[in-house]
This record gives sequence, structure tokens and C-alpha cells, in this order.
Amino acid sequence: EYIDSYYFNQVEDIRFNSTVGKYVGYTEHGLKNAEAWNKGSELAQELGELERVCKHNAANHYSAVL
Repeated sequence: EYIDSYYFNQVEDIRFNSTVGKYVGYTEHGLKNAEAWNKGSELAQELGELERVCKHNAANHYSAVL
């Protein structure tokens, strides 16, 4: 599971969660930005990071834990 959170003044505004597959806003400002980011290129970039970093290295990290 890949989670990328964005904070402002120690309050979580927005979170990308790979299980949900989109940005979720937690404040009024975060809701507006999450809606815009889900429609724009930011979502494609985040999904690209999921493929590039997480799925590529998941087997390595899993075997190291075992």
C-alpha cells in the first residue's frame, strides 16, 4: 500500500492512497485540491510512482522482512 500525505500547519489536507486509487481531501482546502488533482495530471504521476517504486521493490522489501 502506497500512501502520500500532504500536511499544512500539522493538519493532513490531502492523502493519496493506492488502495483507494485517488486523492482524498480532509479539509475544505484539501477537498478542493483533491478534486482538481484527481482530474489532472497529478493522479497519473502518483500512479506512475506506484508502478515505478512500490511494485518494483515490493518483492525485495518483503523478502528482507522475512
